[in-house]
Amino acid sequence: MSHPHPELGAPPKLPKGGLRVTPLGGLGEIGRNMTVFEFDGRLLIVDCGVLFPEEEQPGIDLILPDFTTLRDRLDDVEGIVLTHGHEDHIGGVPYLLRMKPDIPLIGSKLTLALIEAKLQEHRIRPYTLEVVEGQREQLGPFDCEFVAVNHSIPDALAVAIRTPAGMVVHTGDFKMDQLPLDNRLTDLHAFARLSEEGIDLLLSDSTNAEVPGFVPPERDISNVMRSVFAGAQKRIIVASFASHVHRIQQILDAAHEYGRRVAFVGRSMVRNMGIARDLGYLRVPAGLVVDVKTLDDLPDHEVVLVCTGSQGEPMAALSRMANRDHQIRIVQGDTVILASSLIPGNENAVYRVINGLTRWGANVVHKGNAKVHVSGHASAGELLYFYNICRPKNLMPVHGEWRHLRANAELGALTGVPKDRIVIAEDGVVVDLVDGKARIVGKVQAGYVYVDGLSVGDVTEVHLKDRRILGDEGIISVFVVVDSTTGKVVGGPHIQARGSGIEDGAFDAVIPKVHEAIAKSAADGVAEPHQLQQLIRRTIGKWVSDTYRRRPMILPVVVEV
Repeated sequence: MSHPHPELGAPPKLPKGGLRVTPLGGLGEIGRNMTVFEFDGRLLIVDCGVLFPEEEQPGIDLILPDFTTLRDRLDDVEGIVLTHGHEDHIGGVPYLLRMKPDIPLIGSKLTLALIEAKLQEHRIRPYTLEVVEGQREQLGPFDCEFVAVNHSIPDALAVAIRTPAGMVVHTGDFKMDQLPLDNRLTDLHAFARLSEEGIDLLLSDSTNAEVPGFVPPERDISNVMRSVFAGAQKRIIVASFASHVHRIQQILDAAHEYGRRVAFVGRSMVRNMGIARDLGYLRVPAGLVVDVKTLDDLPDHEVVLVCTGSQGEPMAALSRMANRDHQIRIVQGDTVILASSLIPGNENAVYRVINGLTRWGANVVHKGNAKVHVSGHASAGELLYFYNICRPKNLMPVHGEWRHLRANAELGALTGVPKDRIVIAEDGVVVDLVDGKARIVGKVQAGYVYVDGLSVGDVTEVHLKDRRILGDEGIISVFVVVDSTTGKVVGGPHIQARGSGIEDGAFDAVIPKVHEAIAKSAADGVAEPHQLQQLIRRTIGKWVSDTYRRRPMILPVVVEV
């Protein structure tokens, strides 16, 4: 198995007749999925998603793929193929289309409807091409065939990309549910047909590669949902992804059976479920769904609320309910269902929300104590079957953290893919398919691009480090006035602390040290304000460290008179 190396340099020029594959997101992480294919100077992008921030990224709203390598080549892009409508696959599209709004978007009906609604908020009118399974489209030198796959959102597609360099199959996210709610199976017949033609490189979903066996059918949740609904005495509040149409359908079915009304809470939930209903993907009995404002007129035992926040996102509805910062107040006897999995990295945030809800008296039902979620990704047993059907000549695991990628690579090896034909890459690592063999040839820039409010890319790792220090250790501000001629202190230092746990009066002990340091500096002929600021920072920083074992941010201001 080949794997990236930290000393990788820039990739060489792509050999004539070769196909280049550059993942810009989704490898080594869960989210931000984006892969760029290049042949004969033309580019095809598959997916463009976002990653949601973790606790060590305070203030960040979203994390985008790095578009640096595309910035000067946008005219070479034939289109963006979207495999399905989850945020980690479409959420970055508006930010890419800001750079060139007329890049065509190719996807299924529901996927395009979801991204078009999102783009409307960004005031972008995209050019779209709607496709269905079995359809083939020529996008420049890329002959794309779309294949139905089953996932936790309707209308998901894999894509087979034919070029003179060979055929590449990108699975997108998929599983092999044999009893799907919409009766839309992963088309194993189509994959077998592609296998007979010859799959030169397979990019396969790795998320559940560590999990043995098979993913249970989505419909298994129905009985658990009915049991929870039957035992609930007051309101039921369900948190789910805003795009999980199959899960919401089961909630609506249970609510209808037990005589409850349903209200959607949160802009994305209302928007997406409205789209799914209008397109016929969500079956809603007449009168079942009501506006959230009408719920006060209904008794608690007839109410179901469906909201976002199943991952503990701080600004999502469920987190705000747990923090008593939402118009919907949790009361004793309410039932809360977290109908989703835990995305790696979100565990602490989710359990914080569960504890908050439990504190106010809610009965919280989650994956840990009831079968209210099944995964949308193929487990190891399914992947083994899949590889035996596809028989790829080269394998590149995608969509997963390092442990998932390696586990997926091992499954491929078990089914007979030669180890020297299995490529474990990471974001930015360039893979060339030349003469039927895939190998790593270099690396391009593929760092995190942070969205913070209206700014995109302005916040760097340095800024985040400062925010973490401010959050963990607080800040100390120092104001000093010095004589511009003599360099002596004529005012201050005035010292104030915020968030450090140190009383302002405690700094009386360090003021003589600051005077002494500045006087020594003046005697040495060093009186430039910036140098004095550094001196003050070192002096107070050492004192705080020695006295309190803390390292707050210190902001000195030196004014000359």
